[in-house]
Amino acid sequence: MAKLDLSKSVMLYGSNISYFTGKMENYFKIKEIPYERRVLKYPKFEKTMKGKVGIHQMPAVVLPDGRWMTDTTKMIQWFELILPEKSIIPKNPIQAFFAFLLEDWADEWWWRTAMHYRWHYAEGAHFASRHLAEELLSSIPLPIWMKKIFLMRRQRNGYTTGDGITSKNLKTVEEDFLNLLNNLEEIFKKRKFLFGNRPSIADIGFSGPFFRHFALDPVPLEIIRQKAPNVLDWVSTLWKARLSKLTDDFEEGIPNDLEPLFKEIGQVYLPYLSANVQAVKQNNKKFDFEFKNVSLRKARFSFYRVWCLKQLRDRFVKLPEESKTQVESLLKKFDCWEPLWKDENLPLRDNQEEGLPFRADRKMLGVNE
Repeated sequence: MAKLDLSKSVMLYGSNISYFTGKMENYFKIKEIPYERRVLKYPKFEKTMKGKVGIHQMPAVVLPDGRWMTDTTKMIQWFELILPEKSIIPKNPIQAFFAFLLEDWADEWWWRTAMHYRWHYAEGAHFASRHLAEELLSSIPLPIWMKKIFLMRRQRNGYTTGDGITSKNLKTVEEDFLNLLNNLEEIFKKRKFLFGNRPSIADIGFSGPFFRHFALDPVPLEIIRQKAPNVLDWVSTLWKARLSKLTDDFEEGIPNDLEPLFKEIGQVYLPYLSANVQAVKQNNKKFDFEFKNVSLRKARFSFYRVWCLKQLRDRFVKLPEESKTQVESLLKKFDCWEPLWKDENLPLRDNQEEGLPFRADRKMLGVNE
């Protein structure tokens, strides 16, 4: 197995207001892996990353031996194999399965909502566009106002209005966020983290949408301050946590107050993944999706999210036999079982993503490719 020299810092290339860069930073912090966050200016960063890992996305990690990495989920799993002590992955396989399910939901579903709050409202759009123009585009010889306009249009066309959010469903998209806050607030009233008083891969997953978006951007931050102060405490507690100093463990089993989260996954997220599968099969780059009282119109299809669904299935298949029955029972209770297996044949490309975390085939969404 490869070694990791912890006397040297790993390099983390990404913006300090980036969803997945923030997720990776939270992991490095609590795992106490020395790192240095750097910014490579565009267009150099895009060209370099495509050459090193096959695609361009944020963040990239460079190991002390010079190898480049991508995809936060697979990078974290790699680091956990190399540094298994004080793991963020529960030893109990049932807990681990559901922790990874929450992480996947945080990565793939809440991205759209986080981007909406950042780029729909003037307060967020002006803040983020100026920051990114100065941080990432300073080498491009254009006035900053022009860079800001470019960034606003790019992000909205790629990830908000260009990914299913319209004036007609905007209110219900935001109600979905408020529902998440209510559910998380009830959890963090009782304990520090999702599965107990030590952080898991699920907490790291939710640091993506929260740390550098919901708890940073002006509009969602004020909502959290007013409606979910314990969620705001969780964000800072996670950032400060160090596994070497924690003696608490995960709770037994699956805490009952996580059920509303898993119900949302079963009733909304997994059906969305299934709708995406059908779009990919039919080569429809845009598709409509109905969930509860919201309708996404012309959401972008994603080859990567087909692979995400396969990963969830594979994780179940690899469970110890004595754990499968209980996991299946819980998945049925949470309305997750049927949508998890609904599509018999997944339209994956040959060997798709098998090179991760050192080589990638597809971005989360094929925007601006």
